[in-house]
Amino acid sequence: MTWPPFFDIILIEMEKEWRKKMDHRTDKLILVDCDGVLLDWKYAFYKWMAENNYKIVKEGVYDVAETFGITKEQSKQLVRQFNESARIGFLPGLRDAIKYVKKLHSEGYIFHCITSLSTDYYAGKLREQNLEKLFGYGVFEKIVCLDCGADKDDGLLPYKDSGCIWVEDKPKNAELGVEYGLRSVLIEHLFNANFSHPEIQKVKNWKEIYESIV
Repeated sequence: MTWPPFFDIILIEMEKEWRKKMDHRTDKLILVDCDGVLLDWKYAFYKWMAENNYKIVKEGVYDVAETFGITKEQSKQLVRQFNESARIGFLPGLRDAIKYVKKLHSEGYIFHCITSLSTDYYAGKLREQNLEKLFGYGVFEKIVCLDCGADKDDGLLPYKDSGCIWVEDKPKNAELGVEYGLRSVLIEHLFNANFSHPEIQKVKNWKEIYESIV
């Protein structure tokens, strides 16, 4: 079937309008990791580990096995156990995240959270409640829970080449953001202090993120 010429004009104009809306939307959309970016997972997890008689043997490293002198398999099991426990619903905010995320939201920004927490339904609900309690209702338009410790490929794929801001604390995932055409921002921690990348902005806190956006 051949459409009359005026239908082509209408479709072209509709596509233009859709793209304008999407461009405007991505201008105000911020993608965020959760643990080590919004919430202080490390503080809560280390406290839980101490209660279970595990001691820190090495500071300033990302790897849980190395931190506590346990096997990789043990570390995976313990992280999953913690992430799927009731404790995951009561993590404190990281540094000044609450203040500036709320401030950005009040100025029209929306947030999509991509977290490698767990695919467990109840863990996901606890994370949602934790974020809502600390940051407020409606701040996080979308929360994507990937499996415990999973890479962020699947979570970031829908935003490929959007140019959205992507806030992470793990260098590997920040680099993935660059590959996917995102504007990666890395929250500084002791374990990533020596990391540098020409296309990744490194910040100490959310105040620096806010000042770079607004």
